[in-house]
Amino acid sequence: MARFDKQQVMAKIGATGMVPVFYHKDLDTAKAVLKACYDGGVRAFEFTNRGDFAHEIFGELVKYAATECPEMALGVGSIVDPATAALFLQLGACFVVGPLYNPEIAKVCNRRLVPYTPGCGSISEVGFAQEAGCDLCKVFPGDVLGAKFVKGLLAPMPWSKLMVTGGVEPTQDNLSSWIKAGVYCVGMGSKLFPKDRIAAEDWQYITAKCIEALAYIAEARK
Repeated sequence: MARFDKQQVMAKIGATGMVPVFYHKDLDTAKAVLKACYDGGVRAFEFTNRGDFAHEIFGELVKYAATECPEMALGVGSIVDPATAALFLQLGACFVVGPLYNPEIAKVCNRRLVPYTPGCGSISEVGFAQEAGCDLCKVFPGDVLGAKFVKGLLAPMPWSKLMVTGGVEPTQDNLSSWIKAGVYCVGMGSKLFPKDRIAAEDWQYITAKCIEALAYIAEARK
């Protein structure tokens, strides 16, 4: 069961404005990255379903977060079908993210009052997702759609809460462009977790990058 309800998760995501997106097949590495992000001020973290036995790693991460990162809302990403969503919900996922919009996933998540953030590549998809109860929609891929897409969507639909993922970088220019366009938050993966830093177990680098990125977001919101 999710440790935080829908309102709490949305508040955490909204307060920080950033959701790190990460996957690793090694549990100890995943724990270290999660803790590094937590120490850097992150309060919502997306572990993606991108490898064999990812659900087993996730289940252990949930237990770890409960004691070592008590305010962290741990969610799952790369979910494309309701059965997989249900599996991760049973393991304690606080939110579910996908690269596409599947209304059947919305039903599973709504039943548990867990946020479902589907990937949407058109204004119509965002509209259909909102009809299904998706409070936060993912603009994906962000580097293809661009900040102008966000601005264009928000003009006739200003109530929309959008998370952009894909092409987001922990730089002031990049983060400022998305925040100024009007996104509710950003999702950031590979640019926040360079492979060489992960291989070197440079967890302090991850913490420092999170602090830096969150500061850029806070500044852009002023």
